[in-house]
Amino acid sequence: MKLISKIPFIGMLFNIRFYLLLVLTPVFGDCQNEAPPYTFKVMAWNILHGANDIPNGQRHAIDIIRAINPDVILMVETYGSGKNIADALGYHFHLIAPEGTAPDNKHINLSIMSKYPFGERIDTEFPFYLGGRDIIINNQRIRFLSNWFHYLPWDDEPHKIGKTVEELLVWERSGKKYEMIQKVLPYLKTYTEDIESEKIPIIIGGDFNAPSHLDWGAETKAIHNGLVVPWYTTKVLENLGLKDSYRSLNPNPLTHPGITWNTKGKEDSHRIDYIFYKGGGLEAVKSTSFNAFLGDVLSIKNEEIPYPSDHGIVVTNFQLDMGTEN
Repeated sequence: MKLISKIPFIGMLFNIRFYLLLVLTPVFGDCQNEAPPYTFKVMAWNILHGANDIPNGQRHAIDIIRAINPDVILMVETYGSGKNIADALGYHFHLIAPEGTAPDNKHINLSIMSKYPFGERIDTEFPFYLGGRDIIINNQRIRFLSNWFHYLPWDDEPHKIGKTVEELLVWERSGKKYEMIQKVLPYLKTYTEDIESEKIPIIIGGDFNAPSHLDWGAETKAIHNGLVVPWYTTKVLENLGLKDSYRSLNPNPLTHPGITWNTKGKEDSHRIDYIFYKGGGLEAVKSTSFNAFLGDVLSIKNEEIPYPSDHGIVVTNFQLDMGTEN
């Protein structure tokens, strides 16, 4: 009698197990097919005159880059030093100049270094202040652009020159910086539009020589003479859908100013170097900045390295959503 009474119970257990197997198998199967996000690190740095303004400057630039260990470097003021730096670190090197230009040409401003293979060139009519290269990261084509804008008009403390917000915006449009932006804006519009049509993410970084409207909002009025200034240089990029990677991850400009320009003995601290990005599947997950006075020591990764530049460094970690594996 006891053995017979167990038979319905055993059958019920079998049915439950079979049901769970049917329900859970598709769930776990989908999880196994999901490709994990792929991460990489981008660094933007104006190295100042090829890092040649202090003794052994190129060697110190190499040591700093090695300590940060970026996957891609968007370099400004390369001026003949880029190929040596890239070779010392084992990076691919692209000089943003007409094809055939000698890689050690001391007159070329912009360059890109990458651990990943290069794709197509991205040439503009204005290579001194915008150009780039496609880089293939985990089989994904990404457009990388290195950038430099002229510093004029410039004032160390623009909130103290006696202008209203409207007057400051007119002043900002009065110099070579605005002229440069107008020349490269059609390229930037095309590249950002291609993101939708061709699914090609874009990352642009470098020395913009302008403060950010995100650092001059209501929360910083007290330190900017009561002014809230929607600076054109960064606002026009935001209008194209480009995200400021550092400020998007460090939204408080008071606790995380991210200063990249600061001259010893002067009141001229600003964040003027940036990494912007746009593209489905591409997301910034961490962003930091490093800075020291020219010739002073930068403390990084338990190292003390003489600093060869007058500009700080921006470093952003990106996550690339690879979707589902086939």
